[in-house]
Amino acid sequence: MIFEVKTSQAQQFIEITGDIERILQEKQVQEGFVLVYVPHTTAGVTINENGDPDVVRDIIHSLNQVFPIKGDYHHYEGNSHAHIKASLMGSSCMIPIENGKLQLGTWQGVYFCEFDGPRHRKVHVNIISER
Repeated sequence: MIFEVKTSQAQQFIEITGDIERILQEKQVQEGFVLVYVPHTTAGVTINENGDPDVVRDIIHSLNQVFPIKGDYHHYEGNSHAHIKASLMGSSCMIPIENGKLQLGTWQGVYFCEFDGPRHRKVHVNIISER
């Protein structure tokens, strides 16, 4: 399955846990794994705390300190910082499914990570199950 994420900021984390859970319910999967994949070179996906929005702010702030938007980059499009950040976040994550639920920790959520927005992006969700 593929769903779209519309970002509204240049750099933004959008929690997509609920979107993934809706797909699981739709497919009625009880056991297996879900693979979440982002097919973009300036966006990624990660699992992190969803209880305090300051964590997301701190991640973006820290990434910008290490990989500033303006830097000694040679890439002609001017978005090298976004490529680097997306590579660090990664383009996929895999989550176990047990009893029809994502096996995330108490404070964990799945985030789409935008580093070159705002844009319309795609997220692929593949379910691997014995069923």
